[in-house]
Amino acid sequence: MGTDHRSLVLLTGASGYIGGRLLKALEVAGWHVRCLARHPEFLESRVSSSTEVVRADCLERASLTSALAGVDTAYYLVHSMGSSGQFEEEDRQAARNFADASREQGVRRIIYLGGLGDHDQTLSAHLRSRHEVADILRDSGVPTVEFRASIVIGSGSLSFEMIRALVQRLPVMICPQWVETKAQPIAIEDVIAYLLAALELPAEESPVFEIGGPDQVSYGEIMQEYARQCGLRRWMIPVPVLTPRLSSLWLGLVTPIYARVGRKLIESMKNQTLVSDRSALTAFGIKPRGLREAIERALLHESRDFALTSWSDALSSGGKTAPWGGVRFGTSLVDSRTIQVCVPPALAFAPIQRIGGSTGWYFASFLWQVRGFFDLLAGGVGLRRGRRDPHWLAVGDALDFWRVEGFEPNRRLNLVAEMKVPGRAWLQFEVEPNSGGSLIRQTAIFDPAGLAGLLYWYMLYPMHKCIFNGMLHEIAAIAEREPDAASSPA
Repeated sequence: MGTDHRSLVLLTGASGYIGGRLLKALEVAGWHVRCLARHPEFLESRVSSSTEVVRADCLERASLTSALAGVDTAYYLVHSMGSSGQFEEEDRQAARNFADASREQGVRRIIYLGGLGDHDQTLSAHLRSRHEVADILRDSGVPTVEFRASIVIGSGSLSFEMIRALVQRLPVMICPQWVETKAQPIAIEDVIAYLLAALELPAEESPVFEIGGPDQVSYGEIMQEYARQCGLRRWMIPVPVLTPRLSSLWLGLVTPIYARVGRKLIESMKNQTLVSDRSALTAFGIKPRGLREAIERALLHESRDFALTSWSDALSSGGKTAPWGGVRFGTSLVDSRTIQVCVPPALAFAPIQRIGGSTGWYFASFLWQVRGFFDLLAGGVGLRRGRRDPHWLAVGDALDFWRVEGFEPNRRLNLVAEMKVPGRAWLQFEVEPNSGGSLIRQTAIFDPAGLAGLLYWYMLYPMHKCIFNGMLHEIAAIAEREPDAASSPA
């Protein structure tokens, strides 16, 4: 008998890639969801009104007691591969804490997503840790459903974004031996379908399901299929030796993957990740997509994912940027900053809502005009379009050389660039209540197209940082003036 939709489902990792997708699926399906987060303030704006968000950390045992109280089923989607410390020990401790707290609070079932890999092989540290975590959860006595997957195909997944960046940026690729390793990729939609369907399984069992699409392919073949669908011709030159350390440093230069994460990822790629037990196909009414369709869907929904994603989860809790020019999220570069104002959200948002057109951009107006002039010379729209109304905005409105892609009054404004740039660009403003006033977050996002895009970002970053910083401070100053001044031009 499956779990009743009135039962409480706990979701860990909701701010992550798979957890974020699963959260939306659970909400659409009508489940009562509680999200566990170390920084609830970064998640609260992205959940429905019926979803709870509680502060807890799997590395802090005491914080889990109240988070797991009353929970029927708990999803465990936590791992520490991006940690600067000993990720295996952190994964081990977090799993023990979660398993013990789940048993004590009477949780009826844990659902866990791990990795494929044959125990008879010498597994990488990452895959070995994934299997160890599953054993710890099962040994707690709480029935645990374990899914094991290979590379997940979807815009935003770590492995797929590495492949995407390599293919987009390197016409000629030096390919070490791991490029020939076989994997069985699975579409993100199918992963979510399996995780959701597990809620209907009998809660007394602890099965292990290996999940994957129908195609067994090498990483090189995945890259070639991606290149084919993008209309790119790529040459791959095999080399006999390229150590994980050298490969990870190379990835850090040409892809968004940080070197320490890249090294752990590459070490895992020496292991074949193929489905040997096909019981998932009979246990669930799910027919996974093939590689071609999975990549097609990832490319089709890529722009939508950029528009719907809250980029603040890529940032530090302090909202600070890295000194070299932003943080990297997927294949995009992100520059974000925040400022506190002592007025309510409606007043803090007022100058944001009136930005552009005759009001201007609040800081360095001459430089904005110069940018518009050069955009016209390049065949773009420039600043001549202005805005439809000086006070009100709607999704789809033109706003100088931007277009309104998302708008929530007194809360959020998303702009997508329509000027000529070597890539895709967004500018986002978010306002939320904070400490008796409001916190304004401004985020610039750039998805570079090849080397030209990267050069554009880094050459102009010092100027952009100055302009965007000045703009944010001027918006804050206007918001804190008299209420009737909040709508005045700078």
